[in-house]
Amino acid sequence: MVRRPFPPAVWLLGWVSLLTDAASEAIYPLLPFFLTTVLGGGPAALGLIEGVAEGTNSLLRIVSGRLSDRTRARRRLVIAGYTLSSASRPLIALVTGWWQVLAIRFADRVGKGVRSAPRDALLAHWADPADRGRVYGFHRAMDHAGAVVGPLVATVFLLAAPGHYRTLFLLTAIPSAVAVVLVWRVRDVDADLALPSSRERFEPRATHIDVQGVPPTPVRLPRSFFAYAAVVAIFTLGNSSDAFLLLRLTEAAGGPALIPLVWAVLHVVKSALSTPGGALSDRVGRKPVLVASWVVYGIVYAGFASSESFIALTVWLLVYGVHFALAEGTEKAMVADLAPASLRGTAFGIFHGIIGFGSLAASVVFGLVWRAWGAPAAFGLGASLALAASVLLLTAVRPEA
Repeated sequence: MVRRPFPPAVWLLGWVSLLTDAASEAIYPLLPFFLTTVLGGGPAALGLIEGVAEGTNSLLRIVSGRLSDRTRARRRLVIAGYTLSSASRPLIALVTGWWQVLAIRFADRVGKGVRSAPRDALLAHWADPADRGRVYGFHRAMDHAGAVVGPLVATVFLLAAPGHYRTLFLLTAIPSAVAVVLVWRVRDVDADLALPSSRERFEPRATHIDVQGVPPTPVRLPRSFFAYAAVVAIFTLGNSSDAFLLLRLTEAAGGPALIPLVWAVLHVVKSALSTPGGALSDRVGRKPVLVASWVVYGIVYAGFASSESFIALTVWLLVYGVHFALAEGTEKAMVADLAPASLRGTAFGIFHGIIGFGSLAASVVFGLVWRAWGAPAAFGLGASLALAASVLLLTAVRPEA
């Protein structure tokens, strides 16, 4: 099959995502150690920070997705979201207590919540329906490429300047600023973007009119979308923050020195496999690929529950990258498949909202279970929910339209 070239705007948003993640992931793998050792927090504080941040992110994704359908403000929302995240993230260099990390992570996730659903709706517009999985997979591949660059740069920096975490955090302002400059160019790349006109915008009672005079029918998200969303919610209840994986790795390694490098290698796996993983769902269907990804997730979490050595946990973390490569593009392509074009912003908002609110619950519960019964029990819970969601996706969600 001949592959279509990606539209220029898809490439541009890919580079924006790469730079943004390079900045974010230079900080993220070090954050559990910085929070627990330098600032005196613990697993429960880590769970609270990640849960509140992701919950806020989720609520705003719902709001911004609906707003983007109603106001044709998709580009403006994307710009605002990237700008807020880029401005807030380097402030971690200045914190003196874990509660300040909570505030900064809150602001960072507000930015992500504002931009994510409108951006994914724009990508659906630019992607040919037969190529959606590949387009979303490519965007995630660029995102993960940034997550390779960031930790590698962090590793080199800390080898040259051990312990200078705050300086490293401050320097992430540079790629963040470049990303903001690039996202403004989306207008120049696709100035003829055909978003709905004012008469075609989503309204609560929007209708399809039959030219033969048949009574209008409401434009609604189909039942198949909500069935899919419900199954995603069950999976997400076991999908806690990756910060807990990093914390377990850091404990097994006896310190954070190698963690950014391991995190970078994980994202090499993600980046290399995400585009073919999304394309695979274009060929064989969304459900088989998504079920396979969730089964891999369950196996990885079972591995984290039963393994103790740094080498074994590192191997499981790299297998974890296969889950992401199969899941991320496929999940979004399935949303685009199931949602009418005029409601895609709303659909992506709901989808991202479910993931974020589920992460809020999952992260808080995970931290509490870890504290009460230990890491194996917490990871075992995540594995069980992933496998349950796999079964439900096969049995409860009807074939794609």
